[in-house]
Amino acid sequence: MSFNLQRLKAERMAEGYTQEDFAKKLGMSRGAYAKREAGIVDISVEDLSHIMDTLGYDASKVSIFFAPSVRKKERN
Repeated sequence: MSFNLQRLKAERMAEGYTQEDFAKKLGMSRGAYAKREAGIVDISVEDLSHIMDTLGYDASKVSIFFAPSVRKKERN
């Protein structure tokens, strides 16, 4: 499974947060958050937990942020 950064952005936007607003809620700078959303910096377990809390999601929704990995030869 891989972390779905597009889903993270979609969920943030669906809740009406700009990167700046969301970063403030998470207690980080916009630049620090933007690097996570862009995949430049990995999202830690603690980051994900805080993101889910900020979005108001409980642990049962964590799977929405992950995409199943498909083997290369199974993609075509």
